Amino acid sequence: MASTKATTEDTPGRDVHALIPADFRLESGQRLAATQVVGRIHGLDGGPLVVVAGGISNGRFATCWWPWAVKAGGPVDLDRVRVLAFDLAPGREEPGVTITTHDQARLLALLLDALDAPRIDAFVGASYGGCIGLAFAAAFPERIGELAVISAAHRAHPAATAWRGVQRRLLAFARDCGREAEGVALARQLAMTTYRTAEEFALRFSQTPPPAAGGPWPVCDYLIARGADYAGATSADRWISLSDSLDRHSVDPQAVRCPLTVVGVTSDALVPIADSRELAARVPNLRRLIEAPSVFGHDAFLKERELIGRVLHDVLTPLTALQPSEIAA
Repeated sequence: MASTKATTEDTPGRDVHALIPADFRLESGQRLAATQVVGRIHGLDGGPLVVVAGGISNGRFATCWWPWAVKAGGPVDLDRVRVLAFDLAPGREEPGVTITTHDQARLLALLLDALDAPRIDAFVGASYGGCIGLAFAAAFPERIGELAVISAAHRAHPAATAWRGVQRRLLAFARDCGREAEGVALARQLAMTTYRTAEEFALRFSQTPPPAAGGPWPVCDYLIARGADYAGATSADRWISLSDSLDRHSVDPQAVRCPLTVVGVTSDALVPIADSRELAARVPNLRRLIEAPSVFGHDAFLKERELIGRVLHDVLTPLTALQPSEIAA
C-alpha cells in the first residue's frame, strides 16, 4: 500500500461513470455525499473483463499504482484483456462515513451495470482490494468468474486493528488540532512500519545515531520522507473511514463460491499467513493457495514482480487463450 504515484499515465484509458441512486444507503444507514462511482477502463475492446483493485491509497489509475503489472505485454496484459479499476468511496473531500467492503462491492456493481457488464471474468484484488473482491464474490456469485486475492483474508486480524486504531486516533487528534496534514504524514510513517518488515529495515538502514536525542535515525529519515510524500494525498476523515472499513471487513468463506486463488506472504504482519490458510481451507472452490516469503511483507504485491507476475499470469492466461483478433471476432 506504499504506492503514491501521481494520477498521470502514459497508457490510454477512458473514465466511466455510474450514478449512485438517491436511495442508496451504506450498511451503516448513512448516505454518500458523492453522486457517482468513477472507474477507468484500459485495454482490449471486447476482451475478457478483469477488475483490478489495490490498497486504500489506490484507485482507478491502475497503470500508475501497479505499472509493471497492468500494461501491454504485462502480467495483466492490456493487449489481451480489458481492465476496470475504480475509485474507492468516500471521496477525498467527503465527510467521514462508516463504510464496509460490502458497500464497496455494491458500488462496483453499479459501475458494472452502467457498463452493461453483467459478469466480470476475473477479479484481482490486493490488500483492501482483495477484501472487496471477497465481498463482491459473496454478494454477487453470478457476476464473477475467477477471483485472486493477495495479502487479503476473510476478516481483519486484531493485531492489524490495533495498529490501525492508533493511526485513526492520531489522525483525529491532528485534525481536531488544526494540523491535519502533519497528522496524515505521521500516520503514514506509522503505517509504513506495518507494510514492510523488520528484515528489510535491517538490510537497508544502519543504526548510526543522530547527534542529539530526539533527532532522526536513518530509518526515520526514510519514514519521514514517505510521510511527507503522502501528506496531501488524502484527508484524515477519508483515511479514518477506509482504515475502519478494513477492520469491519468480514466475509463467510463458504459464501465465496467462485474459483479462488489465495496468495499469502509469510512475513505479512497485517494479514498473517494463518488467516490466508484458514480462508483457503474454508472456501468451497479453492483453485490454489500460494505461500511465499518476501522481505517486503504486506507490500509484496507492489514489489515482488516475479512472484506476483507468475500468479497473475496463471490466473489470467486461461481467459486469454484466444488471440486478440479471435476475441474481437
